[in-house]
Amino acid sequence: MTKQIRIAILIGSVEKYMLRWKYPSLCLVSVLVFGSASASRAQSNPVEVASPDHRITLRFAVQPIKGQEARQDGQLVYSVSFHEKQAFENSALGLELVNQPPLGAAVHIAGTTPGSGVDDYKLLAGKASAIHDAYNSLTVHAEESANPGRKFDRKFDIEARVYNGAIAFRYHVPEQAALSRYQLTQEDTEFRPVMDAAAWALRLPNYESAYESEYVPQALSALSNQGGVASHILNGAPMLMHMPGVAWAAVGEAYLEGNAAMYLENPTGSWTGHYIVSKISPRLNENGSGAHGPDEHSPAVDASLPHDSAWRVILLGDTPGELVESNVFTDLNPENKVADTSWIHPGKASWDWWDGDLGADGKSAYTTENMKYYVDFASQSGFPYMMLDAGWSGKDILKMRGNVDVPELVQYAAKKNVKVWIWLYSKSVAAQMQEAFPLYEKWGVAGVKIDFVLRNDQEGIKWYYDVAKLAAEHHLMVDFHGATQPWGIQRTYPNVLNYEAVLGLEQNKAGSRDGPIDRATFPFTRMLSGPMDYTPGGFNNVTQEDFVARDASPMVTGTRAQQLALYVVFEEPFAMVSDAPAAYADQPSFQFIKDVPTVWDATRVLNGMPGEFVTIARQHGREWYLGSLTDWTARDLRVPLSFLGSGRYKAEIYEDAADAGQNPKHVTIRQQNVKGSDTLTLHLASGGGCGIRFVPED
Repeated sequence: MTKQIRIAILIGSVEKYMLRWKYPSLCLVSVLVFGSASASRAQSNPVEVASPDHRITLRFAVQPIKGQEARQDGQLVYSVSFHEKQAFENSALGLELVNQPPLGAAVHIAGTTPGSGVDDYKLLAGKASAIHDAYNSLTVHAEESANPGRKFDRKFDIEARVYNGAIAFRYHVPEQAALSRYQLTQEDTEFRPVMDAAAWALRLPNYESAYESEYVPQALSALSNQGGVASHILNGAPMLMHMPGVAWAAVGEAYLEGNAAMYLENPTGSWTGHYIVSKISPRLNENGSGAHGPDEHSPAVDASLPHDSAWRVILLGDTPGELVESNVFTDLNPENKVADTSWIHPGKASWDWWDGDLGADGKSAYTTENMKYYVDFASQSGFPYMMLDAGWSGKDILKMRGNVDVPELVQYAAKKNVKVWIWLYSKSVAAQMQEAFPLYEKWGVAGVKIDFVLRNDQEGIKWYYDVAKLAAEHHLMVDFHGATQPWGIQRTYPNVLNYEAVLGLEQNKAGSRDGPIDRATFPFTRMLSGPMDYTPGGFNNVTQEDFVARDASPMVTGTRAQQLALYVVFEEPFAMVSDAPAAYADQPSFQFIKDVPTVWDATRVLNGMPGEFVTIARQHGREWYLGSLTDWTARDLRVPLSFLGSGRYKAEIYEDAADAGQNPKHVTIRQQNVKGSDTLTLHLASGGGCGIRFVPED
């Protein structure tokens, strides 16, 4: 079969028996359809599409309504197999629209349109620089049967793609007489793992959070609203899952333009329930200071027809590292809309906020002269940027407060071959960006760090796109903070370099929530959907016993070598060098931070287990970099170097010293000649890590 697309109706055979065993409520028949012609006759039988490598199969079917089995219409469902083992069982698809019965609860499959394609594009910053991802596709045309109670019956499509490591689908609601607009109150997309999977869930307090919390490992059933609790337990996407003997999986979303973000909820109210369902961010009420509370009287999404929902994504792999390597979140977004990208340059930045604005004299001062000290540090270290954090303006971001003169700082930095980013409050950006962005372009500002967004309803998502577009028009790069997680917008607007949406190093200034366990978890959870501004580089490294939270000269737990490794392990195109310039003075291990790039041509996850350890190798030109880290368990990891390919390399190794478990600042630096057939043994201390630069010898 040239396109590996099957519409299956299996009659009489072992295969028929096996499918009936998996789907006892469905009557199955089989026929093969070649090419891309649409199946014209209505059908209630399963239709399926497989990935190019045949590891994944996505199946759609209509499940009869209990007590109405003789009817043609039923609940539209999908299921997913991985290596011919069922991974997700029949999961409902449906939309709740204003003043309408649920769309999808009583439909039949009127036809299908198979196809295939390749996502072939380049990224300025990401896991890889050139992407080539093939997929097979299937559009399922769902319709309601003639209903004497309504003048017109409704219809919608499910557009699906199956990649070698993921499935994705979205709802397409066309123009039709039965609907005047797309007014969504809730989306009823279920994700039903075949077992009570282990899940790493990001618990969120409400619809106005900064997505800055721990990913807690627990059984999926533990997320249920047990006992009929009225309040919903919201979880952020993506959510990582492990089904032992079946697959590693993660549920997320991509391309949100025109829509609201998705949360995930276990709605069962029972300790036996182990599935999740989409929960769309409601429209938020507005008051004088911005969003405040959900609006229960307006649709979550209000749009004209035709309308496409965001893509629903399920990553699948034999190991959790396979999920990390996936580019599907950018695959599903539109192509680059910024014609001239010559001004967009990812890179590292010195930063005044983390250490409390400490100057060369060790005293805190938020002044122009002190910020020039950070510019000097960036210039001396070879960093292209200095990040000027909050304080230069008040609520009115068109005016300076008089403590730091931004144009003067920008001009001073230009003489040092450094450019300046500035911090902004999101509500002020919403009110003044039409005037502010041209002003910043005139000043010569390189980028804007926009903080406290705290919303992802339809208006909030629209704001992200408005900011990205307007910023690009005025040659401004963007770093979103206090924000929802990324969904691939950096493909469309490559000036969006970073998002926070992570429990980052800043937590050490106020408490002890940041640490090696979370750092070993984030690559397999938060980082699946895109870059994250974790802000590594803390050099005041201490043991758990010696840690004290403090605002100035903050401490970090874990070893210094682990902080080095984070620059490779974490995807951060715009990476902070967080500590005070004085913290790096006369420190040989600082050389690794100066050398490591922030853009990559390829990414390989060499080993790892969420919350325990991870080793990632990334390619930049002819060089490779490796970062490895562990939780509080010291461990030895054997790492094959096959990713190097042919040729010989000089490995510059920055590793935990023999006493790093007791003295976390101690780093051993050595060199070793290696080749692709070699295997390195990495000795990681408790809370430790290792950073390696591989330089070709020829």
